[in-house]
Amino acid sequence: MRIAMGIAVSALAATVAGCATSPVDYGASLSQQDQKWASPECQQARAQASDYAVREKQHPGWEFAALGPYGLGIIAATKEAEQKQRKLFARQVHLQCSSLPLPKELQGDLSPAVAKAKYP
Repeated sequence: MRIAMGIAVSALAATVAGCATSPVDYGASLSQQDQKWASPECQQARAQASDYAVREKQHPGWEFAALGPYGLGIIAATKEAEQKQRKLFARQVHLQCSSLPLPKELQGDLSPAVAKAKYP
């Protein structure tokens, strides 16, 4: 039981430590001088990112802590999924609002179906 609790706490700490930037904050960091910034597509992408940020704050998911080590694992998985969603929204904001190349941290396929198991 003590080992499981330690593993769950470590997983949670690692997940929270690698938090992705809020898509709203990322959008605010982009140049408003870019020709894409005022486009309807950019405005829509920023609105969707803002809506996601509000929903995420309304449902933090910490109620699973009452389940002990199992709950901490659920929380860690939830936080990991939220990070992927943040990256997806930030990527969408970048593509719609910036003419600059996509940053390295937003490249690649971030869809949940891409998660592949690694076998020895």
